[in-house]
Amino acid sequence: MSTMTPTMRLDPPRPVPATVASSHKASLTSWIAVLAGMIGAFMAILNIQITNASLLNIEGGIGTGVDNGAWISTSYLIGEIVVIPLTDYLSRVFSFRRYIITNTVLFALFSMACAFTHDLGSMIVMRGLQGFSGGVLIPMAFTMVLTKLPKPQQPIGLALFAISVTFAPAIGPAIGGYLTENYGWQTIFFVNTPPSIVMIIALAFTIEKTPMQLPLLKEGDWAGIATMAIGLSALQTVLEEGNKDDWFESPFIFYLGIVAAVFLAAFVVIELTVEKPLVNLRLLKRRNFGIGVLVNVLVGFALFGSVYILPQYLGQVQRYNAEQIGNVLAWTGLPQLLLIPLVPLLMKRYDVRYIGFVGISIFAASCFMNITLSLDSAGDQFFLPNVVRAIGQALVLTPLSSITTAGIAPSEAGEASGLSNMLRNLGGAVGTATLATVLTKREQFHSNIIGQSVTLYREEVRQRIDDLTQYFMAHGVVDPAAAHHQAIAAIGATVRRQALVMGFSDTFAVIGTLLAIAAAVLLFARKVGVGSGAGGAH
Repeated sequence: MSTMTPTMRLDPPRPVPATVASSHKASLTSWIAVLAGMIGAFMAILNIQITNASLLNIEGGIGTGVDNGAWISTSYLIGEIVVIPLTDYLSRVFSFRRYIITNTVLFALFSMACAFTHDLGSMIVMRGLQGFSGGVLIPMAFTMVLTKLPKPQQPIGLALFAISVTFAPAIGPAIGGYLTENYGWQTIFFVNTPPSIVMIIALAFTIEKTPMQLPLLKEGDWAGIATMAIGLSALQTVLEEGNKDDWFESPFIFYLGIVAAVFLAAFVVIELTVEKPLVNLRLLKRRNFGIGVLVNVLVGFALFGSVYILPQYLGQVQRYNAEQIGNVLAWTGLPQLLLIPLVPLLMKRYDVRYIGFVGISIFAASCFMNITLSLDSAGDQFFLPNVVRAIGQALVLTPLSSITTAGIAPSEAGEASGLSNMLRNLGGAVGTATLATVLTKREQFHSNIIGQSVTLYREEVRQRIDDLTQYFMAHGVVDPAAAHHQAIAAIGATVRRQALVMGFSDTFAVIGTLLAIAAAVLLFARKVGVGSGAGGAH
């Protein structure tokens, strides 16, 4: 394993929430704490997607248009992506126990507050605060796996974390759609309340108390914090709003893109030169961590991108409602509950790189199964691809986490967790924006190609127009000219719908190709020993 250039930390030596057990088995208290942490990670990731299938209902409820409704998701993602890298530092300032419990309480409160909003502005604020408090729970759950479990049991903890990362996005639209269709959109924001109460009680009794270190506030990398917050917020807004505003043709997107580039470049320079950096970017120089993070970004692109594309297809092409969309997506999550717990057993017998390679390859294959979509492709036709995708995803995250954290000491777990989780979520945001653009551009391309063949110079086109004209006249259109016009409009709508379907096929091809690249890149990592998490590469 390559060595990292020595750098000073914000608070060397770095305290951790618990000393890793010296034995091969963690205590019951440690397992309860880890499981409580996983509840938090699951809820935080679930809330990225839980509003997607219900967005139209929420927009109607708060009286805003479709274009502005995207901010309901964007504001949550901005809060989450900004806070994830800050979590390690702030958990040392305010103590791990106090910080995670406080943010769990705030996450539940801000979630419920979203249900009582009556306009877009208040919804954006509440969703942003919900993301800012919920984002804390993702890296802290990952950190607990590396600090509270001994190395032989870390694959089990990583499998639990994998369930949170892959199962939550898949089941989110199903939960949101069911509650919205049957009980109203407000109910989706109360889903977090019971798990939060369980989590708070469990953490209060299992996480040991440590003193706050408020003097660390004076030593904080505030320039890094400011440039990161502004840069990531601007970048996330560009990604979410760019396609709708035709990207850099919009002055707002253009100037915001400049802000993102300038502040993120400044952030990188600061973190590589400052004496006590907020984010230890030098961890990326480690072979397994760097490769693992890169693959994580590509997997995040595919994971969040596929959860975005499939509901869009079912809604726009097949006219599914929120509950129907959720039922289709559920089959990408349910099999994982059975398969992911078996992955640690596979990791004891086989090279984790090959397990990850097979998982990503199966995930890619499931996407390539969707590249021949037609107007007849509906929920039933997605059953097999979704089950294949679930099998692939079940084999990805646990081995990938093991590879990424190999050689990471417990004292580095917090910063490594924040960096890898932030970049994976950012990869998901880039994936969603990229696929939305690909869909728009490819739909236009296919529409132009098909339109060149559908002309009045072709006999079959003229015959089809005549048939439709007669159909409309037989069904209440008295004026022949009006019936003729409707016939042409109907053919145009068919062309656009077919082009849209072909555009969706192309987006699945893009996802599959990127996953194939990710699978190949993963093989360049160094071999990881069995039961290796933090600190265990060969």
